[in-house]
Parts: sequence; C-alpha cells; structure tokens
Amino acid sequence: MEERTLNALEFPKVLGHLAKRCSSEAGKEAALSLRPLEDFDAVFRRQRLVEETLIWSAREKSRLPSFPDISPLFSFLEGRDPLLDTDALWALRESLGLAGNIAESIHAEASLLPALEDLASRQPLPLLSLSALRRCIADDGTLKDESSPGLLLVRSEIRALHQGCLRKAKEYAERYNIAHYLQDDYMTLASDRYVLPLKANFKGRLQGIIHDYSRTGETLYFEPLFLVEQNNRLQELKQQEREEESKILHQMTQLLVQELPQVRAAWDFIVSMDVLLACCALMAAFDGRCIPMEESAVLSLPGARHPLLVLEASNTGAADSRGKHANAIPACIVPLDLMLREQDRFLVISGGNAGGKTVALKTLGLITLMTLTGLPAPAGPGAILPRWTNIHAFIGDEQSLDDHVSTFTGQIRHLAEVWDFLDKRSLILLDEFGAGTDPAQGAALAQAVLDGLLDRGASGITATHFPALKSYALTREGVRAASVLFDPVTKKPLFQLAYDQVGASQALDVAREHGLPESVLRRAEHYLLMDGEDSENILMRLNKLAAEREQELARLRREEVLTRQKQAELRERFEKDRVRLHDEVRRKSQELMAAWKAGKATAKQSLKEMSRLRASLVQPETVCQKSVPVPEVLKPGDMVRHRPWAKQAMVLELDEKTSRVKIDLNGVSMWAKRDDLEFLQNAVGTPPQQGVLTRVSPPASFLRLDLRGKRADLALAELEQFLDRALLSGPDGVEIVHGRGTGALRKSVHQFLKKFPGVASFECAPEDQGGDGVTLVTFR
Repeated sequence: MEERTLNALEFPKVLGHLAKRCSSEAGKEAALSLRPLEDFDAVFRRQRLVEETLIWSAREKSRLPSFPDISPLFSFLEGRDPLLDTDALWALRESLGLAGNIAESIHAEASLLPALEDLASRQPLPLLSLSALRRCIADDGTLKDESSPGLLLVRSEIRALHQGCLRKAKEYAERYNIAHYLQDDYMTLASDRYVLPLKANFKGRLQGIIHDYSRTGETLYFEPLFLVEQNNRLQELKQQEREEESKILHQMTQLLVQELPQVRAAWDFIVSMDVLLACCALMAAFDGRCIPMEESAVLSLPGARHPLLVLEASNTGAADSRGKHANAIPACIVPLDLMLREQDRFLVISGGNAGGKTVALKTLGLITLMTLTGLPAPAGPGAILPRWTNIHAFIGDEQSLDDHVSTFTGQIRHLAEVWDFLDKRSLILLDEFGAGTDPAQGAALAQAVLDGLLDRGASGITATHFPALKSYALTREGVRAASVLFDPVTKKPLFQLAYDQVGASQALDVAREHGLPESVLRRAEHYLLMDGEDSENILMRLNKLAAEREQELARLRREEVLTRQKQAELRERFEKDRVRLHDEVRRKSQELMAAWKAGKATAKQSLKEMSRLRASLVQPETVCQKSVPVPEVLKPGDMVRHRPWAKQAMVLELDEKTSRVKIDLNGVSMWAKRDDLEFLQNAVGTPPQQGVLTRVSPPASFLRLDLRGKRADLALAELEQFLDRALLSGPDGVEIVHGRGTGALRKSVHQFLKKFPGVASFECAPEDQGGDGVTLVTFR
C-alpha cells in the first residue's frame, strides 16, 4: 500500500486514536505499526479476534491494567552470565502473570472463543518461570522469605536479633534514665547497625561509638557498647542473607533463560490482547463493526461515517460534557449510504462545494483501509466490501514547488506511475481529477481515464464539477451518478447522496454564503445568463425534488423501524404467554396424574379436568360444512364431526345393537358413541383436509396398540405407557392387538388389565373385529 495514499486518507491518525486506547507503551507501538493486509484470510482472522475479544471483555467486565515493559530484558537474558535483580523479576511477574490470567480465562471459554483460544495456545506459557516468580517475588518487589529454606532461616534469626536488641535498648534507657534524650524511637539503623538516636547535647555522657549525625545536626546516632556484639552478629547474618538472595536470583534467571521463547511468546500475547482491547474500545467509540470483504460482493456501506470526524467530534463532545455519554455518536455526523449496483463499478458524485463530495471519497477509502487492517469501521448493518487490496487516492494538492510540479501535473504523474498495476483489486479515488487545466480538455481526459479504469476492471469514486463528466455518469454503462444534496430553502448542505442524478455546483451560492460582495455576484449571474447557462436552474429543481424524496424515504424508514419494533414486542409477548401456558398445563397435568395414582381422584374426574384444560388452550377446527343432528339412518361414507375431539371423520361401519359407529378419524379407526357425532351435510367421500390447528391430534397409537411378536415383559411395559397416555387423551376405550398364537401373551395382557386402576372392563373383540386376537378395553 502506498504511503502517500495512507497519508492522503489520514490513516495514521486513526492508528493514533487506536494507540491512545492501549494500556501499555508496547501496545501503543504495536497499534501504530499496523498496516493493511493483502491476505484476506489474515484479515478475517484479525476481525474474528476483535469480535471474540469484544465477547470476552463483556463477560470478564474488566479492562486490561497497565503492565511493565519487559521486552528490553530479552536481549539481556540472551547475553553472557545474565543476572536479573528483583525489580526486573517483579516486572516479569506482573506481565507474565497477567498473560497467564488472560489465557486461563480464554481457555475456560474455548468453545465460544476459538480464534482467541488459538492465539493463546500457539506457544505454551513459561509455566515454571511464572510459578517461581509468583512463589518468590512479593507485591512490593522484594524476595519472599519462602523463596528458599536458607533465606527463611537467616531472616528469622535477623528478626529475633532485632527484637533482642530492641528489648536491651529499652532496658538501657530506663536504667540510665535517658529516655528524654532519645529522638523518636528507642532504636534505629545507621550504617547497617543498630544505634540509639540521641539529642546532640548528650554527646560524651555515655561510652560508645557515634556513627553519624542527622542533616540538621540535632541528632547523633550512637552505638552503645552493649550493642556492639549484637551488631557484629547482625553483619554476619546480613552477609548470609545476601548470599541466599544471590543464589535465588541466579536460579530464577537461569530458569527464565531456559524458557525465554515462551517468555517472548507470552509478551507478544499480552501486547496483542492490549491492541485487540483497544480495537474494541475504538469500535464502541464510533458504534462500528467488522465489515466483511467478499470476492463477488458489490459495494454497500449503509450508514457510513468518516471515522476521524466521528472520533474527533466524540472527543470534543466528551470534553464539553465532562465525560458524560462519551460513546454517543454526535448528531452533527450525518451518515452516508455509499452504494453501487451489481452492474456498476464507478460512482461519479457531483453537486455544490462543501456538500461532502470529498468526505464521501475519504470515507470509503479510510473504511476500506481499516477493514484491510482488521479494524472495525463505522458503518451500519449489512455493510460489505469487495476484496480490494490496492487503494490509490488522488486527493488534495499534489503540487511540488521544489520539483516545479503543478497540481494537475502531480495527479497525472501519480496516475502514470500506478497505471500498469491497476486491476479488479484496485480502488481508485479521484477528487476533481482533470481540474487545473483547460476545462474542456480536463473533462475529456477524466472521461478517458474512467474508460481506461473500467477496461482494467478497477472500481472507485470520482468527484467532479465538469458538466461533460456529469452527462457521462448518466449514460456510461458501469458508471452510476450521484449528487450531494442541499436544503432548497437555506442552501445549506444536507451531507446526503441522491443516486442516479447529477447536481449543480452552486458556486454562486457558496460565494454568497462566504461573504463575497453582492455586486460581484450579480455580475456573475449576468455573465451566466449571457452564456446561456440555464442548466443550473434545472439542476437546482432536481436537487429540490431529490431532497423531498430523501425526506419521504427517511419517514418511511422510521415507520418501518417502528413497525418492526411493534412486531418484535408482539412476538415477545406471545412467546411469554406460550411459555406460561405450557408451564401451567404441564404443572396441572402432573398434579392430576399424581392425584389419580394416589387415589385422590377418579379417572373420570381427571379426564374431565384434562378436557377442560385442552378446551382452554385449543380452538376447535373450523368446519366448513354445516353440522346437523345425526339422522336415524347413517351409512358408510357419510361425513360426521366427532364432538369430543372436534374432528371430522368418515363413517366406516355401524353396530345397531350397541348404537356405536366405527369411524375413520384422520386415518385411525375407532368405535364412537352415536350421540358424540354430528352429521355434516353436503360432504361425501374422504374427509376434507384439516385446517391449521394449534394442537396436533393424538396419534393412532393412542387408540390401538399392536403387541404381536413381542416378549411378554416388553409388551407389558409398553402397554402400561400406552394406557397412561390414552387416559390423558380422552377416548372411552382402546384396542389391544396381541394375536392368537398360544394365548400366552393374551393371558399376560388380561392379568395386567385386571390390576390397572384406570380400566373399567375388557373383553375379546367380536370375530369381525379380530376375535380373541384383540382385546377391547373400556376406561372408568
């Protein structure tokens, strides 16, 4: 990527905002060194890391604390006979400990954070060094007593010696009545020896050694003779302590040397996490997202905002409000919808000065750079970019007085340098290309350049005031026109784009807005009329119509959002009611079953209550045919309605002796009472298709159970479950098919039915219904 393109689009400023959000100096340096990637897999991985870091940080609910920079220690550890002091070891403990804590929390959520898990697992942590640092280095940077048995012993002796000396000093002061001559404490250290802090006017009254005086000269540090022997012993112990500490430092340094690759990897990991968390903070600052880049994608950036405008306005707003709503997007930043159709590759933007044409170019360029770097960018839902890797921006003044190059010449030279490298991966941003020379020739050259770029497969945006280029945008295949909008009344820019139209340059209005004398403006309007330029008025009227259209579209979008919100609220309310009713029915069903099994309720009572519950939840199906009382004579093929189940059925067979009717209920045969049926007029043949119901009808297994070919123990277990379900479904009885065979299975079934509490009676079916191979069961 060209450095001049990065600078023209102010990409380093974005990295500066990212660096400000890092917790460490190393993280800031890493953020400032980021550059766009050419490998799209790498872009996707970095975006995935940012998205997962956002999830991780939300779950952890904590920010990364500042941590010391340990990178200078790496070269030192690679040297000859290195020895780290306690300050360096403390810094290593803090940074490596933080890396270990973060890695541990990521490992705990590995299934949710696969990309972060991979980052944390690429190189194992220096576990031995980290364990030793935590065990030996205290929070204040000193060695802990427990670092080694030798250090613990010698420090214990030093503490015991100190207590003994302090006790003797108190006894000495009381015996010689010199407490009033002591300054502050009874005893202190001077030259690494225990001494008494005496007032200077007490000099010469006691035998001993004066080691030093205070800065003011009012206090002398006096070692009485009775402390000499103890101080000599103290020096011996201090020497032993230094030797033990030196051993520990050597051992820990050698351990770190052995694990230096893991130490480096842990450092790289914690710096990467610092930058990733800064990316999340940046995303929150401009309410952005990671924008996907697809091979066959068409440019679509709804709600795009210039990143730097948002960040700088947010900082200003945060400062003005003393930190309140620091992440709120300022209302003055108007989002742009940057769109191309599938058949288009170039967008030509026209319209008045200060209307936002250059901002639109820079917004697309900077968002693309940020996306290629793996950074989030400020755009709305549904944003997507083609896979561009080469971005070339011809924006701003490219003149050079030193090289005697004008703005026009600078743009041409820049384009010539990159022309041979332009292809379908190239995004070209042309701001007023062709200006600075003869307008006719400049416009012709701009059109020819766009033709050449289209032939090479490149894409891009150009901003122009050339009338010829405006016409070109409306007629050239592969090019789309757009215009920046102005308020037709106030002439103020709206910073919005109207597509498939061109806009007036409005130079006179801009000049009037910035205070040019009215007399000059009137002369300009006179010269304009002399040249026959009435197209500006036409374009102004088009601008007015486009502004009104955008207002109407904005209103419709707001109404759509409100409608979606209402729909979401209704869906949420319905789901809550559904869950509540489901839980209520399940609870009541469990209570009824428990009461029935405990003998507190009869089967009829339980079934009646279950029917009431079903009636409260299930609406009977709508029957198109009119139902009338059942005629005295029914015949096979008649359509009836089975009232208990609120279902249509077809008559199969009649039993005049028992006044029972065999019906086909959704493919299931069953015997029903004649009084439970309603005749459906004008309905013959097969039952009509059922309407959409809120509850599925009971399956056939609830009415008929086939046990043929099964072992008795398995058959009885299945029979018990079948009867439980059938009792809850509501029929008067069921059929059990066990076959004739040896009769063993029939006997087992009958013995079971005798003991089952819900069964009122049972009998073998008539010969025409299966005979003794089928048992008819009637419920209580």
